[in-house]
Amino acid sequence: MPPQTPPAARLLNLVIALMNAPARMTKAQVRSSVAGYDDAPTPEAFERMFERDKDVLREMGVPIVTVDGGGHAQDAGYRIDKDAYALAEIDLTPAELGVLSLAAQFWQDSALQVDTSRAVTKLRAVPGGGEGTDSVAGLAPRVRAGAGAYEPLLDAIVARRVVTFTYRAASTGEVRVRRVEPWKVAVRAGGWYLLGHDQDRDAPRAFRLNRIEGLVRARGDEGAYEVPTTIDVDALVGRRAPELDEVALLALLPERASALRAHGVPAVSGVAVAGREMVAVAYSSFEVMADDIAGYGDAVVVVEPGALRVAVLDRLRRAASLRGSGGHGADGTGVTGAGAVEGSERVEGDHRG
Repeated sequence: MPPQTPPAARLLNLVIALMNAPARMTKAQVRSSVAGYDDAPTPEAFERMFERDKDVLREMGVPIVTVDGGGHAQDAGYRIDKDAYALAEIDLTPAELGVLSLAAQFWQDSALQVDTSRAVTKLRAVPGGGEGTDSVAGLAPRVRAGAGAYEPLLDAIVARRVVTFTYRAASTGEVRVRRVEPWKVAVRAGGWYLLGHDQDRDAPRAFRLNRIEGLVRARGDEGAYEVPTTIDVDALVGRRAPELDEVALLALLPERASALRAHGVPAVSGVAVAGREMVAVAYSSFEVMADDIAGYGDAVVVVEPGALRVAVLDRLRRAASLRGSGGHGADGTGVTGAGAVEGSERVEGDHRG
């Protein structure tokens, strides 16, 4: 016997059919043309299946309406009210669009890459849709999903099923099969980690996804174990958050660089930059901080420390030389690299004066 259509697939098929019906679909048409309903062995079984599916879809908010068949019950049909089912017009702020763009970058290595790219492209076609980059310029994702391991691990976590996979240890290079009760997938230091209970060692362990070789396979029944209520990711991975031992004094344009602003606090300084707000931001990596600040173009000017200001100016000058005075800035918002350099150098001159 051919495999039966899963209920979720049958529901989706019904929605597609009713959405594309020119006027209505009768029960007979549904049974003969919508995939999944041919699984019903008798008319009575089809009747129960169809009525149940209609109720489920209506509970989900799908507006299925009954169309009178002119007094003949057998000619009654069904359709979806497209006006009631359509989404309201999407009105996103530049910051909201920026966050969605960031999310699309984050999933660039997953199976969702094509869908997210198409969605963001359509959203950017809306007037003002290209203005969201500045809001998240300092939050460019620096992680990669763990090839084919990510999605099967998530499925196993949801189902609470034990997984097996071949793993290459970082310290010894040993390759062996691991049996793990998966708890959580987390990101640390630019990498993906699986956290779970290693059955062979009878202890919690962390596994970096890019060291998993081959396929991840789920074994046994669902609900086979309980996930701890608290999981110390940093302790399992062996990493703690870096100490933020340096502080940058930045002059920000109002309502710009919101992502960078969120990491800092308002600063009181003897240096006043006309039309800008002073913010102190702690950081641990000099190079990463310089890259992030340069990404904002003229929206951010480094006041202190001097070495960071020089590094940012160097990046902006290189961007200006590559793009020319009429090009886009490093942050992609239309600010020229030359303009950003000029603003930074003017603040530097005022600071020294």
